[in-house]
Amino acid sequence: MDLEFTEEEQVFRQEVRAWVGAHLPADIRDKVRAARPLTREEHQRWARILGQKGWLVAGWPRAFGGPGWTAVQKHLFEEECALAGAPRLIPFGPVMVAPVIMAFGTPEQQRRFLPAIASGEVWWSQGYSEPGAGSDLASLKTRAERRGDTYVVNGQKTWTTLAQHGDWIFCLVRTASDGKPQAGISFLLIDMKSPGVSVRPIVMLDGEPEVNEVFFDNVEVPAANLIGEENKGWSYAKLLLAHERTNIAEVNRSKRELERLKALAKAEGVWDDARLRDQIALLEVDIVALEMLVLRVLSAEKSGKQSLDIAGLLKIRGSEIQQRSAELLMLAGGPGTVARRDEAADASGAGWQHDTLAPLMGSYFNLRKTTIYGGSNEVQRNIVAQTVLGS
Repeated sequence: MDLEFTEEEQVFRQEVRAWVGAHLPADIRDKVRAARPLTREEHQRWARILGQKGWLVAGWPRAFGGPGWTAVQKHLFEEECALAGAPRLIPFGPVMVAPVIMAFGTPEQQRRFLPAIASGEVWWSQGYSEPGAGSDLASLKTRAERRGDTYVVNGQKTWTTLAQHGDWIFCLVRTASDGKPQAGISFLLIDMKSPGVSVRPIVMLDGEPEVNEVFFDNVEVPAANLIGEENKGWSYAKLLLAHERTNIAEVNRSKRELERLKALAKAEGVWDDARLRDQIALLEVDIVALEMLVLRVLSAEKSGKQSLDIAGLLKIRGSEIQQRSAELLMLAGGPGTVARRDEAADASGAGWQHDTLAPLMGSYFNLRKTTIYGGSNEVQRNIVAQTVLGS
């Protein structure tokens, strides 16, 4: 197992570093480093910049308009973006639905949907979870009834991340009720501007409406928007979920947050606290171990060997590291972290260290969800036990 980067890969890293440094807008970079939320326009602006370069879809093959990078090149690109202060790419289009369209969509669907994803022009949302179907996703009840060349969709999705910005949403819908629950699910693409689609924000503890409820009331969807075969959507969803869980690991952004944590501890005068520094050291060890696991997978792919099916393991460790990092940032920041973002903004003239400390509380609250979404860590441990350990 070779975990060293080749000379060509190091040259590639330098090229990416130089380009990102020259093209990442300073206002977006500063907001990301201060952990302040970005607007839709800011997210889209960076996505379009990457799209013009052809780098928004780093994991795509050339045949579909991607750069055709190796897994190692994609890793280096993501690492350089994270260290430069680039925002996390919204994954629902480029990373999640696009591979499903590539693998199971018709040529017409690929021509219709993929270019707008690659350019960063269209914002996709994910319609999976429901009030009664989270980790047990197969129990979903949102129904799509076929009527000629149209599906009529009724139901509700919840915890839909940033759906208030969405142009399109890919949904798992029930098209049959016979047999096993997984056997009656289909994969449908829905225009969120369609009559009958409504979005209701869920305001979180940090005051941000990051997640939403999405309602479908007799929404008419062309049958041409069905991906693959009817009632085979569960198989397609499993491909997407593997991409989602790997994406949640976020090792590169954890490395960036580690440096932020060290800088904050020094700035707040708590770096000499041996107990805090021990916890920071333990966090750094775990981040390095997670990175070695990622590089192990990349090494296996580069050599043509079959890598372990460890998407669930990456999700478990990555999400737990993100939570610990947020907790330590809170400890290092001290009392100045207790305000919500909106409260801190109102009090910014009264001694609040708004840019540095106030966002930490919001990040702490927000990251509580990482061990739940994308398949709870408890469920993922069962999957790892079965697929990796063979028990």
